[in-house]
Amino acid sequence: MNTSVVIVCAGNSTRMGGINKILMPLGERLVIGVTMQAFEKCESVSEIIIVARECDIPAIRQEAENAGISKLKTCTVGGETRQKSVINGMKCISRNTELIAIHDGARPLVKPEHIEKTIKDASVFGGATLGVPVKDTIKTVEDGLITDTPPRKFLYITQTPQVFKRNLYFEGIDFAIEHGLDFTDDCQLVEAIGGKICMTTGDYTNIKITTPEDIKIAEILLERGD
Repeated sequence: MNTSVVIVCAGNSTRMGGINKILMPLGERLVIGVTMQAFEKCESVSEIIIVARECDIPAIRQEAENAGISKLKTCTVGGETRQKSVINGMKCISRNTELIAIHDGARPLVKPEHIEKTIKDASVFGGATLGVPVKDTIKTVEDGLITDTPPRKFLYITQTPQVFKRNLYFEGIDFAIEHGLDFTDDCQLVEAIGGKICMTTGDYTNIKITTPEDIKIAEILLERGD
């Protein structure tokens, strides 16, 4: 499958104390370098587009060169929201792209085999996302009081990449813009137009680096090769 990958890393890293998490060291690379390497290894991936803050782009380009990334097509500047950042990335994909994969730059431990499985599922169903079953009992709460306990067997933690057929995703973008909607999750775009999305089971090591503690956990997982 001819898949374009949009890696989004244009956030302000407020929970990292202002330190840009994607440029933090992880093993022999930076976080964004490890992330790019996972997609570089995927046969289905034809190109990588990075969406980042303008001030970070030179460092990302240098890391791509240091990490031996040949599939990096371009880097572009993010928007005011995640959705706008993804749209900026979409403007850079090739005309012959069949599938679009959106991934958080701060998820460096995603496995190439899981990326490929998500792409394959998306080619069948139209859309797919990596995810894992929740381990804890989840409660819905309103005004400090529990209102419901959803059956755990139906609940998944959603990860990335989230992969969609090109036309389906652009239809979702058009719908969101037309109705003034701004989603934080790409699946919501396709859900909003009635699209069906496959939940591709990954594993719990595909963590998102959000706090300083997450970097330490990622280092351990990387060293163990989990």
